[in-house]
Amino acid sequence: MKRRLAVLGLLVVPFAARAQPADWQTVVGSDLRFRLEMPAPAVKTTASEREKGHAGERVAWQSKRDDELFDFDYVDYDAGWFSSRDTKVMARELGRGEAEKAFPRARFKYVGDEPVTLQGWDGYALDIEDTNGSRVMMRTYIVKDRLYRMLVTTKGDMKSMSAAARFLESLRLAETRS
Repeated sequence: MKRRLAVLGLLVVPFAARAQPADWQTVVGSDLRFRLEMPAPAVKTTASEREKGHAGERVAWQSKRDDELFDFDYVDYDAGWFSSRDTKVMARELGRGEAEKAFPRARFKYVGDEPVTLQGWDGYALDIEDTNGSRVMMRTYIVKDRLYRMLVTTKGDMKSMSAAARFLESLRLAETRS
């Protein structure tokens, strides 16, 4: 009996060691196509307004931690919307979008402005810094006919930058691009 308890204890310890801290939670899509981590509590919202090409409502989660914003959303587009276009160009256009108007280069430093991929899918990374070192970090990914967007604000210190990196690097998709 002691031997079984010892073996069971060895099996449980690794899972307990990897347990997620109480101040973070895992968000999983209702269709199981993605998962990510963000500070708890993450509040889910839906928006029924539609833009050109949208096939469904925008679904979003938002949370705050130490006056920093963590935002994730996705929207499905009409079948073939992205597959009939160059997704690298579309990711850049959607990833930069209104940011260039909201954050003019004369007042903000673009510290990251480049195409990226996530599990083979095209995306775009845009990181903008103000004169105080605070940042807005955005990621946009196109997966088939779905657009994923992530946005996080940081104070520029190590603690907030680590939290932002954890959030941005946590997105996992159910499928990879072949």
